[in-house]
Amino acid sequence: MESGRPTPRHGHGHGHGHRHGGAWARLTHAVTPHSHDAAEVVDGALEASRKGMRTLWISFAALLITAIGQAFLVAFTGSVALLGDTLHNFADALTAVPLAIAFVLARRAATRRFTYGLGRAEDLAGLVILAVIAASAAMAGWEAVQRLVDPRQVEHLGWLAAAGLLGFAGNELVARYRIRVGREIGSAALVADGLHARTDGFTSLAVLGSAVGAALGWWWADPVIGLLITAAIVAVLWGSAKEVLARVLDAVDPELVARAELALATAPGVVAVGGLRMRWIGHALRAEAELEVAAELSLAAAHRIAHEAEHRLWHALPRLGGAVLHTHPSGPAASADHDLVAHHR
Repeated sequence: MESGRPTPRHGHGHGHGHRHGGAWARLTHAVTPHSHDAAEVVDGALEASRKGMRTLWISFAALLITAIGQAFLVAFTGSVALLGDTLHNFADALTAVPLAIAFVLARRAATRRFTYGLGRAEDLAGLVILAVIAASAAMAGWEAVQRLVDPRQVEHLGWLAAAGLLGFAGNELVARYRIRVGREIGSAALVADGLHARTDGFTSLAVLGSAVGAALGWWWADPVIGLLITAAIVAVLWGSAKEVLARVLDAVDPELVARAELALATAPGVVAVGGLRMRWIGHALRAEAELEVAAELSLAAAHRIAHEAEHRLWHALPRLGGAVLHTHPSGPAASADHDLVAHHR
């Protein structure tokens, strides 16, 4: 997991706090006092949303400029393929809308009805983006088949090639930006949208292929390349769907689970770890676990063990937003009176 953004401090009010990140963050962690502030969990989520919103609007502007530039060149070439790619880029720019709505909703505080907040609105936005990718694949396939049935002459091949290169460059820049920030803030929807932009870049290269084919007199080049691009879009749709749908179904990277389990198991006083569960809510992870401790411990001692275990968990999972740790006595003869629920927000 990347830890490029400021990580929230622990929200259990025990006087220990931790900032994670680069060398400067590690240095300040070593020389400054620790304080766990629940408000900083919210601050971290807001910072992630700000990065997401900034990414959306910058990429929206880049795609809009790309589409406007292509629309200008349509007038010179009269290419239906270029017109379709231009309309496609306009539509792709608009995929920023559902993500922007999701990021705005994620900023809202939790309520009595939505006790975890609205962070999972991003999952819904991811589903909308999948629908857009599917529609793009259907459109590309339809246009390719139409070109096979009804071939059309393409003019001003130099302008057409330039338009294809413009579309590729614009989409690739947007793709790299969205994917990088999406992985940085833990947004599967933003990563999926970046992958979508990348496939659209290759779709734009089909326009370049059409120009080359027309120059060589190969009328069939444009529709055949269109079909190949359709297959590529479907492949990316499959990969994006696995990522987005996995998040909807509360999937978590097994490496994160192993990291959390190791952090809890190595905490002083923890005999065993069981019932570990994790899920994403927006950009933050929520964790639950059962910790076995010695049966003869007092309530206060068990609480201190839970506190230290949670302390280690925050270090192991930089984007942890909250943890619920339940300690219970180890051994068959232990009394249920020793149960302790340590709830850390």
